[in-house]
Amino acid sequence: MNQEHADGDMPPAASVSGGVKAALVVVSALLFLEAVALVAIIVWLVVDLVTLEPSSYPTAIALIVLVVIGAVWVGAVAIASLRRASWSRAAAIVWQILQVSIAVGAFQGLFARPDVGWLLLVPAVTVIGLLLWTPVRLAYTRQEDGDRAPDGA
Repeated sequence: MNQEHADGDMPPAASVSGGVKAALVVVSALLFLEAVALVAIIVWLVVDLVTLEPSSYPTAIALIVLVVIGAVWVGAVAIASLRRASWSRAAAIVWQILQVSIAVGAFQGLFARPDVGWLLLVPAVTVIGLLLWTPVRLAYTRQEDGDRAPDGA
């Protein structure tokens, strides 16, 4: 039995199902927390727009629109992750890479904010690591995806 799994195949489902389920819960929870954080940033940006005078109204409004699009997207990815939609894994990884790039920027420069950098970096690396873990990757793969012929028939 040990010989069967020596080539890197996934161990029996009974031995990893608890760990995989926990990983799936962590991924979905972190995605939902990121979506909630984006909503909080939207509220903060709108309050700032109303109470303070921005140097450029079009830029302030464009930033709010971009954050709204991001919040809707991350929310959709989080919901799809709960359903284990195959596309949500790739979308979540792309979002986490964007988050890592923002975190790296937060560590540098004249107005560096290492606290913000760590708040962005730790969940992003956690989600990427979990989504690249083979049992989790396989959990996002549909059975019929492997059975489908290349021509779609």
